[in-house]
Amino acid sequence: MTSIFLRIYGGLLFTLILVSVLSGLAVTIINGERLNDYRQEMARGTFSLMAKNLEPLPSGERPQTLRAVGLLLGIEIKLLPHRETGLTQQQLLAADHEGILVLPDEQSWGVVYLFLDDGMVVTAEIRSLTEQLAYGTILLLRNAMENVPLTERMSLLHTMEQDWFAYPLKLSEPERSGLNQLQLSRLSSGETLTQLGEDGRSMVFYAGFSDDDRIMQVGEVHLFELYPFKLLFSIALFMSTSISLAIYILVRGLKSRLRKLERAATHISRGHLDARVELKGADSVGRLAMAFNGMASHIQRLLSIQKEMIRGVSHELRTPVARLRFGLEMIADATSSEQRSKYLDGMDGDIHELDTLVDEILTYANLEQGAPVLHFRRDDIDSILDQVAREQRQTNPGIDIVHKRSQLPELVRKAEVERRYMHRAVQNLVGNACRYASSQVKISYHLNAENCRIDVEDDGPGIPEDQWERVFTPFARLDDSRTRASGGYGLGLSIVRRIVYWHNGRALVGHSKLGGARFSIVWPRKQRR
Repeated sequence: MTSIFLRIYGGLLFTLILVSVLSGLAVTIINGERLNDYRQEMARGTFSLMAKNLEPLPSGERPQTLRAVGLLLGIEIKLLPHRETGLTQQQLLAADHEGILVLPDEQSWGVVYLFLDDGMVVTAEIRSLTEQLAYGTILLLRNAMENVPLTERMSLLHTMEQDWFAYPLKLSEPERSGLNQLQLSRLSSGETLTQLGEDGRSMVFYAGFSDDDRIMQVGEVHLFELYPFKLLFSIALFMSTSISLAIYILVRGLKSRLRKLERAATHISRGHLDARVELKGADSVGRLAMAFNGMASHIQRLLSIQKEMIRGVSHELRTPVARLRFGLEMIADATSSEQRSKYLDGMDGDIHELDTLVDEILTYANLEQGAPVLHFRRDDIDSILDQVAREQRQTNPGIDIVHKRSQLPELVRKAEVERRYMHRAVQNLVGNACRYASSQVKISYHLNAENCRIDVEDDGPGIPEDQWERVFTPFARLDDSRTRASGGYGLGLSIVRRIVYWHNGRALVGHSKLGGARFSIVWPRKQRR
């Protein structure tokens, strides 16, 4: 579960970083576009007035007029042919409907291009928005107004506001302008006035006319605000919405998938051990589902094995217990010491058989129900096989057990094993082969750079292919009558398979060249840590 929460927190952190980066990038892009629009809007009104003043003039008088306007505005103005501007086709298309284009410049506020009807272009580099530039614009406005009748000034001002200017233009009576007498007297003398807007981020300009009592008000002209409240609010709303959406998607997906896990766990708790979770993916929940399914399969397998063991143990115990009971009855009826001694020896054999059976059951249960404590170390495989061969020759004198000692160096013969368990596995294989062999059992092994393989072959009747998997089942015997002719309890090969499983290997069965069965165990020479 910890990995799930780490995944959630990691996803949220990644989302937060991504949203922050995207928000910063969005602010940069939006502010760049806003600044470009602001430049265009601020320059449009002034240079549209300039174009209006240049229209009626002959081409020869335009340079002189432009120099005068440049002095008035405090900027340097040039008149160039269209081909000398160096503008690209895309930049030319970016000019507005008034023929004005403002391009950003690293060393100035911007460069303005005014396209005239005769193919000439007026260029002006504005280093910054100065007070002189504002006063020059006001004077150009006043001069344009003084050239029209009084009755048409209001309409003209309204038209220029709609077409050219991005800020209000008004004509108002002196008493409605909000100015005091001193300010009004200054305006009547030809001066212009500037006031700071109520919000502190704008300017309002006033100018009077020599032939009109009304006051011209220009503005409020808002200064460019890099991070306005609306923009910051929009970015914050975008961030919170994105993060909330990411949280919702993560939690909703996890909740749905964890609910499937919960349903499967509930089914298992009610006894439906075949319940599984169908979740795909390599993420934390997918791995949890795989672990859950593995746990459920293991529990189901353990319970199945437990039932099989109970049935098998009850069956295996009946015979020696019955013989013990029979022996006790016979001892009670025995009339001589020889008879009692005979029955006591038989009972001792039955007790030994019971002890062996209990040892087999405990060994198998220890290997089946959980991971045993294994201490892997590099050991000589050849010495393990030689030890088993010597032991089995003593208990099976009628069987020729063939094992040729290897001539390879000891270092080459080593592999990582738990010697006690590997000895038990090989011992079970050889003992099983001796029970079914006619006369010969062969033990061999092969090692390569990756794996180790041990083969135990016999010349007995062999095992049909359709029974190869069944021989590893606990308490299983190929003779359905379960006679004691071959001995054993049906656990030896099951123990072999579990020992090899805990060595990260596998147990196999096949046909031997000797004519009987060949049992093989294969495991890696170097165990995973």
